[in-house]
Amino acid sequence: MTTQTKEPSISSLSAEQEFNPWEAQAARFDLAAQKLKLDPGIWKVLRYPNREIIVHIPVLMDNGTIEVFTGFRVQHSIARGPAKGGIRYSPEVSLDEVRALASWMTWKCAVVNIPFGGAKGGIICDPKKLSQTELEKITRRYTAELIEFIGPEKDVPAPDMNTNEQTMAWIMDTYSMHMRQTVTAVVTGKPLNIGGSRGRREATGRGLMIVCNEAVRKLGMQPESTRVIVQGFGNVGSNAAKLMADVGYKIIGIGEYDGGLYNKSGIDVDALIVHRQRNGTITGFKGAEPAGTSELLVTDCDILIPAAIENVITSRNADKIKARIIAEGANGPTTAVADDILADKNIFVIPDILANAGGVTASYFEWVQDRQGFFWKESVVNEQLEDILKESFDEVVRYSETHNVNNRIAAYMLAVDRVQFTIRQRGIYA
Repeated sequence: MTTQTKEPSISSLSAEQEFNPWEAQAARFDLAAQKLKLDPGIWKVLRYPNREIIVHIPVLMDNGTIEVFTGFRVQHSIARGPAKGGIRYSPEVSLDEVRALASWMTWKCAVVNIPFGGAKGGIICDPKKLSQTELEKITRRYTAELIEFIGPEKDVPAPDMNTNEQTMAWIMDTYSMHMRQTVTAVVTGKPLNIGGSRGRREATGRGLMIVCNEAVRKLGMQPESTRVIVQGFGNVGSNAAKLMADVGYKIIGIGEYDGGLYNKSGIDVDALIVHRQRNGTITGFKGAEPAGTSELLVTDCDILIPAAIENVITSRNADKIKARIIAEGANGPTTAVADDILADKNIFVIPDILANAGGVTASYFEWVQDRQGFFWKESVVNEQLEDILKESFDEVVRYSETHNVNNRIAAYMLAVDRVQFTIRQRGIYA
């Protein structure tokens, strides 16, 4: 294993900046750009989004009142192809968060070398307090407000936090009604019978397993003797846990927002999935002891998979982490300040823009299939996904070793270099 050298410190970020995802993204981008000796003009072009759209959505609620919700769509780059990125519904959505996520999508698509730029969207709302009818109204009006800015050749949304296949079906239908024709390729992550792709739902979790397999192989470890803790048991975390358990990894801990589980002998993930389906929670599962989710992050294990929300590995707990490998299933789970601490501890970090890129890669496959009108077998989707992620893992590690930087900065450098090369080839339109 090549020792990963500590980067020039970005720990000068203030406490407020550390937890601001836009500031964290910008700090890493600036460091990568500096190491690439990026042209100052291109640096300015890539540091800021191309377009930021704010919409205010009036909705007639079930009780007869009118509420106005605020939504965002940020398109960071379209240099390498249409913008691509999810839409999230949460009370915590902010413009800075959506900006950061859009930028991460640009770098993510470039790391796995698919022909998309980055975008992200969000609506400030609490889906738990809204009926299905209200969610549909919000989604359709949001789509209508963005009708000029999205489309198969412009910007292709996808599910994200608190959105799903049904949300994408509503967006596809609304867009299609405005276009007066069925346009399946306007979104990805759709139900199968209206242009979705086999293997898409499991793709982010499958991608995590693939990059973990590569890291374990590189470090001379074996899956059967590798203990894994997963923080977050939503679509990404549950699929990663199930797929990794199926190939022999020992899942010893799973954390959720309402509590966690620990069993040093291994958790039966299939039984836990059934328990969660029946009870709506992982708590109360008989096959493991209750555990605090924050404690699980610093519990001894071989692989830690933060697969829930941003900013869970920070300057406050990074020095206590005992994992040998961190595979980032969530976007932005590690703050920029924590990166320095993890580098000091020589933890092998598989950064989010590589580790969770299985989702956008399979979304690319869905977009291709929709445009062709020809749909692949699931085995073909999984085979193509594995080929792309293995190659991308090797390229990031090679970049890390060649430039003597950690994996995250290597991934940023690889991505920024690819995007800036395209911009130079295209030139600046004036």
